Parts: sequence; structure tokens; C-alpha cells
Amino acid sequence: MTKFLFGFCTLVWGLNFIAVKIQGDGVPLELSLFYRLTITTILFILLLFMRRPLHTLEKRDYLTVILFGLCNFAWSYLFLYHGTIMSSAAIVTMIFSLKVVLTPAALALVKKEPVSKGLGIGGALGIMAVFLLLFPTLMEDPETLSVKGILFALTGTIITSIGDVCSSINSDRGIDPVYSNAIGFTAASIFLGGGIVMQDTEMTFPAIPSYWMAVVYLSLFASFFAWLFYLKLVSEIGAGKSGYMVALFPAVGGAASVIIGETELNVCLVAGCLVSSLGAFIALKANKKQTEGGNNIGFYHNQTAGNR
Repeated sequence: MTKFLFGFCTLVWGLNFIAVKIQGDGVPLELSLFYRLTITTILFILLLFMRRPLHTLEKRDYLTVILFGLCNFAWSYLFLYHGTIMSSAAIVTMIFSLKVVLTPAALALVKKEPVSKGLGIGGALGIMAVFLLLFPTLMEDPETLSVKGILFALTGTIITSIGDVCSSINSDRGIDPVYSNAIGFTAASIFLGGGIVMQDTEMTFPAIPSYWMAVVYLSLFASFFAWLFYLKLVSEIGAGKSGYMVALFPAVGGAASVIIGETELNVCLVAGCLVSSLGAFIALKANKKQTEGGNNIGFYHNQTAGNR
């Protein structure tokens, strides 16, 4: 059962941006994200009524819970969606894996605690991996490189790390993750819905099976079931071991990008995926050691369903 849970979460979250790429931009990306958020919001509200957590939120809690939702489910994914369409799912997945470095660094900054050398090494390897992936394009066809797409992906990843800090604060306050996700997704849906209305975006429902399959995949599997399975996995093997799946995301995303014909298989792609996975592994290992040593900036309690 443990192997299934680990494999399911790794595969589903590793293919996150592949699904975004399959969706495409035939429908405005803001609208596609709104569909995803709305479906997931309904699912978490239903789960909230089924579980009925005993802990209720205090007034001070709403700020970090709502900010967590806006950062992790609305603002970050707006940038990541656009970055995926502008560049490639493989690049965005690799950049997003830098979250294992950026989140502990952000937590260290907030809590004014030192960052381990392992995080620095992991971050350096992550950046090197991105350059390895981009190297063939830089050498052969640099004008096709979307710098804007890369910057969008990096911005989305940074915003996600800010949301993770809010998630850590929520966890420290004892807020049930079902509460934080239900309210967070609701806030993100309202924000996206308001933006769509203000921009006078036409609601469209394309008769394209692959589009709706991607929407269902992202909302039902990537944002809901994978999160539930991850919580079960953490309860069985701990957050430390569960977190190592992040190190496999670049390999999963890179392989899938080749399969759908988005990225060409070459030595740089393979090397980039391996180096990125190694960097994530080193950073996660450093986080685990810090946590075991009494420094709580390492593995924050994961509450987010959409930051994978």
C-alpha cells in the first residue's frame, strides 16, 4: 500500500504541468484554472462537511489561511500556467522542483535561522539543471527560447514558497488542513472568478475531450486525491521519507514531455533531469537533518493540495 501511495503521488504530481500543456491555451488560461479551482473547492467543502474538524478558526487565522490559498492556488498557478504554455512542461517542472530549496530558505528568513549548506548545494544543482536543459536551445536556436516563460515559472515557484510559509504558520497554530484547503481554494476561486468578470472574459466550454480530461485530472487527481493519499503516506512513513518524491518530479516531467513530443530526447535533457533530482534530494536530506537536529525550518507540515 505504501509503495502505491508513493508511486501515485509521484506520478500524478510529476505530470502536473504536462496536463496543463495538454489543456493548451485554446481556452483562456485564467478560465481553465478557474474550472480547476471550482471543482476542487466543491470537493474540499464536501470533505469538510463529512469530516467536521473540531478545531475552529480564530479571527487571526483567516489572514494566513486566505493568503495561503491565494499564493498556492491562484497567483502561483497563474504564473506557472502561462510559463508552461510559453516554454515547456519539462522546464517548468524542473524550475518548480526548486521549491524544496526556496521554501526552507523563506522559512529561515521569516524565523531568522541559518540555512544549511545542503540547501545551497541543492539550489546550485537545481539552477545547473535548468541550464543543462536549455543548453541545446541556447546553442542551436536561441531566438526560440522563452525567457518570459522561464521568469513566469520562477515567479510562480517563489509565490508558492510564500504560500508554504503561510501553510507552516497555519500548521503551527493547529489549523486542520481540511479547513485551510477548503477556505484557501474558496478564496482562490473567488479571486479568479472576480478577475474573469472584471476582464469580461467569455465563459466557454469547448467540446474537446482532451481538454476536460486534463481539467478533471488536475482538479480530481492532482489537487484532491493525491493530497489525501499524501496525508495517508505521511502518517505511515513520515513527512521526511514522503518528501523525497519531489526529487523524482523532474524525471517524471521530462520523460512525459518527450513522450508527448514536446521535448526532444537528448543527453542534456537526461543530464538535467538527473542533476535536478540530485539537487532536490540533497536539499531534502539537509531539511531532514535540520529537523532532526531541532531546527524546525526543514520539513514544515504539508497542508497544500495544489503546490505539487
